[in-house]
Amino acid sequence: MIKTQVQIPDALFRRAKEVASQKEWSFAEIVRRGLEYMTQVNPPNRKSGEAWQLPPPQQLGPFLVPESRWTELSHED
Repeated sequence: MIKTQVQIPDALFRRAKEVASQKEWSFAEIVRRGLEYMTQVNPPNRKSGEAWQLPPPQQLGPFLVPESRWTELSHED
């Protein structure tokens, strides 16, 4: 693991610390997760102006509700 320093605007730092507190995570975990997210939606090898594409699907396991009920459940309040 690499240790580094970054400069963060005060307001952003306070918001990140608040999120960390709410989720009971460390500030470092918030930063790591933010960097993971940004590198997934903005891959380093993507050329400027190149259209964004969805990442490949991931297997999340079986659904808990049968497909026949998806529409019904999506309209519940």
